[in-house]
Amino acid sequence: LTGVLDDCLCDIESIDDFNTFKIFPKIQKLQERDYFRYYKVNLKRPCPFWADDGHCSIKDCHVEPCPEYSKAANNSKELEDCEQANKLGAVNSTLSNQSKEAFIDWARYDDSQDHFCELDDERSPDAQYVDLLLNPERYTGYKGPSAWRVWNSIYEENCFKPRSVYRPLNPLAPSRGGSFLMVFSYLSPFSSCTGLCLEKRVFYKLISGLHASINLHLCANYLLAFLLKTWGKPRWGPNVKEFTRRFDPIETKGEGPRRLKNLYFLYLIELRALSKVAPYFERSVVDLYTGNGHEDAESKALLLDIFRDTKSFRMHFDEKSMFAGDKKGAKSLKEEFRLHFKNISRIMDCVGCDKCRLWGKLQTQGLGTALKILFSEKEIQSLPENSPSKGFQLTRQEIVALVNAFGR
Repeated sequence: LTGVLDDCLCDIESIDDFNTFKIFPKIQKLQERDYFRYYKVNLKRPCPFWADDGHCSIKDCHVEPCPEYSKAANNSKELEDCEQANKLGAVNSTLSNQSKEAFIDWARYDDSQDHFCELDDERSPDAQYVDLLLNPERYTGYKGPSAWRVWNSIYEENCFKPRSVYRPLNPLAPSRGGSFLMVFSYLSPFSSCTGLCLEKRVFYKLISGLHASINLHLCANYLLAFLLKTWGKPRWGPNVKEFTRRFDPIETKGEGPRRLKNLYFLYLIELRALSKVAPYFERSVVDLYTGNGHEDAESKALLLDIFRDTKSFRMHFDEKSMFAGDKKGAKSLKEEFRLHFKNISRIMDCVGCDKCRLWGKLQTQGLGTALKILFSEKEIQSLPENSPSKGFQLTRQEIVALVNAFGR
């Protein structure tokens, strides 16, 4: 890929250089820290749109919550990871009274209209911490009508698009398959967004970029045992053939590069959100709390360092160009934008593979958090220095999702 991206004054080469040498190494380190490696998620929420008939029985689809790992640990490394997870859980259940009061206060004033995602109930008995480092995003073999229906619903029912666009709906012919990965070819991004206003083009590109991100990671971490028909322990690695099928210009009739450009666009949106939310974290009242004071301080210092880098980027997407029309029309469009995205986050509860659901929910919440930040600039600028905010708050889960989604 080369050249300038549509709807922004940024070129791909500048993004590659900035990310490779400034951002990515630091984001990787941040993701390994306790605050960001543990994500509380409810993987048992029922699908709100159709009967959940496609749950994956493949063991590689399964996600083990942190407390259960101590029972099945086979070596000292796993045992050590489990002990860390259990310690984190204990810390969270024995927060100081001051911290508890702060969190309760944040939750009390948390306006549901600010959310672009359907939030899990963190107090639900089904919500459990998952160690993201022990549950990497990778292709597990999850496929079938259930996998196809998820992406079909996202594109057909929830994504702004030109009405004249027609695409084949069912990719489940015997010669095609319908895995969570493979759906991409048959639910391809539209070759043109002509006729859509900027806001709707942005919405579509974000969903397409998220889809491209997921497919890239599944191609890069593919279950090779399926290809090699080997026995024994599963083996994952890059599947270049699958990557080519999804993104090569010739194989995709020119669509592959557009999909990848939408991934760059998604990167710019989340990068912009990180630069905008910096004042929220720069306040002394905000801690990345795990109970280890030294590590918490280092984590915050690294996060603030990343924020400084994001601010130095000179070709940010200008979100002020969105919803800039008459106030009534802009407000209506913004609400439509939010409801569409919130509906997409609910569809992630229909994913039958636990690992796919985990990463789908996390990345959707991360993008939703980025949008929440971009639409809350005035509230962020007016935050009090030494007391919890009543106008803008980020929950622990939103912070973890934002950083890990950007890391993806």
